[in-house]
Amino acid sequence: MAGILFIISAPSGSGKSTLVSELRKQVSGIEFAVSWTTRPPRGSEEDGREYHFTTREEFMRMVNAGLFLEYAEVFGNLYGTARASLEEARIAGHDLLLDIDVQGAAQVRSKLSEAVGIFVMPPNPHVLRTRLRNRSRAEGVVNEEELYRRLREASKEIENYREYGYILVNDILDRAVAQLEAIVLAERFYRNGEAIAYRSRRVLEVAAACLQTNSQERLKPVLEAFGITGSNVQQQLPFGDDSDDD
Repeated sequence: MAGILFIISAPSGSGKSTLVSELRKQVSGIEFAVSWTTRPPRGSEEDGREYHFTTREEFMRMVNAGLFLEYAEVFGNLYGTARASLEEARIAGHDLLLDIDVQGAAQVRSKLSEAVGIFVMPPNPHVLRTRLRNRSRAEGVVNEEELYRRLREASKEIENYREYGYILVNDILDRAVAQLEAIVLAERFYRNGEAIAYRSRRVLEVAAACLQTNSQERLKPVLEAFGITGSNVQQQLPFGDDSDDD
């Protein structure tokens, strides 16, 4: 089997990591590229599992040595994907999933145009705010200024959805997981002729519905909720009152 490169991007707090985790439980033959980062571990994160944690000095040494397929600075921390991840997946004949931000995704697309792009959106700013706050509470630190900075950045990231072939709106987890699984299986079917057993027609229909070109009606209320109209972002996002979240 020829390996397929999947890129998945989303604003922080969109539930992307949970989707990836569930996908890996249900679909075999797909590797996850563990990114390198200069940020400190959060909560129960372990080195080599969620990320390879390193210093800024060591990260820049790797950059200068040409060891990264892509890298970017996000919220003051550096993140990157090692080139070795892609080669290891190809040797194994497996697909590779990159969990990277929109900056890194653009770098990868410029080098590997055949990559399959998947963008995950939260349903609205209120849900995203609650997810970010709950995550912060679980980590023992709630920084309101940081939370709202991430909310503002989310709308900027969402503007890039047009650069991705598939769009997922993560409002109901089980449905989003099923859609992500369908996308992977459909791409394997179309690119490699891999069978999808008795569910083939339904899987292909679910994946097709997630194509950006088929998602405009589904996306319209999400984009409007984030203040995105056409190609512009409004200055004031509709975050609303916080009282219902506490």
